[in-house]
Amino acid sequence: MTKLPDGRYVDDAPYDPQASIQQLERRDLDAPNWLLVWRKFKTHKLGLVSGIFLLIAYGLIPFAGFIAPYGPNERFSDHLYSPPQSIKFFHEGEFLGPFVYPMTSEANLETFQWEFKPDTSRPLRLKFFCEGSTYQLAGFIESNRHLFCAHDDATIFIMGSDRLGRDVFSRVSYGAQLSLTVGLIGITVSFILGIFFGSVAGYFGGKIDWVINRVIEILRSLPELPLWLALSAAVPSNWSPVAVFFIISVILGILDWPGLARSVRAKFLSLREEEYVRAAEMMGATSGRVIRKHLLPNFMSHLIASATLSIPAMILGETALSFLGLGLRAPAVSWGVMLNDAQNLASIEIYPWTAIPMLPIIIVVLAFNFLGDGLRDSLDPYQQ
Repeated sequence: MTKLPDGRYVDDAPYDPQASIQQLERRDLDAPNWLLVWRKFKTHKLGLVSGIFLLIAYGLIPFAGFIAPYGPNERFSDHLYSPPQSIKFFHEGEFLGPFVYPMTSEANLETFQWEFKPDTSRPLRLKFFCEGSTYQLAGFIESNRHLFCAHDDATIFIMGSDRLGRDVFSRVSYGAQLSLTVGLIGITVSFILGIFFGSVAGYFGGKIDWVINRVIEILRSLPELPLWLALSAAVPSNWSPVAVFFIISVILGILDWPGLARSVRAKFLSLREEEYVRAAEMMGATSGRVIRKHLLPNFMSHLIASATLSIPAMILGETALSFLGLGLRAPAVSWGVMLNDAQNLASIEIYPWTAIPMLPIIIVVLAFNFLGDGLRDSLDPYQQ
């Protein structure tokens, strides 16, 4: 490389007329589709960060009991509406490691409320990988080992406690198991119904298409929230929390499939006239094989983007139903159930930490939306 007087650089290597100037472009064209998608997705910073966050969040779901210092319904009668406690490292200028001050409660005779004050003379160190309440690790392994615990004479309420003295942080951790999973179950039901009916209507057309379209139009004309309330109210009150959870997930999926079915139908109407589809039919491929092997793969990018945008809607749907008392019910723990306890505005004004479950809902919904935007822009790498 030689530097010219005007500041430019010139390559000293001899010119090779046989070298392919399209080598980089050829390599990109021969690359697998997933590699092109990944290269483009990495440029969408918000989508990439959101995807990593959601992977971590879903990966930690089986370990909610290990992360939470207490059980979801473990009560502390002496710490009703206890404020959040901060974890400290220095006491009077001396490094002690992570510790908390024990909370002392006093009755305020003027406001008739309990006031909690930290006893700053007694720093009590946190214990790690300690024994506590029993839980089911990954749903089937019984364990009582927790990531961290407070000293026997102290409590550790990172996000405060609620009206029954239950740790809000522990309940948020356990609530993620239901609130994040309901979207996955609902989207599975929605995709099975939407893809089946949409592909059948779009590929075969005729009377089948007319009947399915009328069903879709009827379902989409019904007001969504009252229909949710009616179906949820029909769930027997004596059912177990697990049964209610699954039926709520199925209800959300059943009400979401018409929109997806209409998108699949519109795409199939255009794809079924393509030459490769006609060639497959002339070679004797069955209708099911044409749909599975030739039509759906060309529509998969849109389906994946639709899934990431539909899951937060189902999470919000479960939260709304549980908030209104028609979804999941105690002793089940979800973010919506926790918000049901924060309906009283006067309590939120006095004890604002009871509304903390709103924060993970907002963060997760935003993360799914950012991830959906990134996938929608990246799943068609040949558009530019």
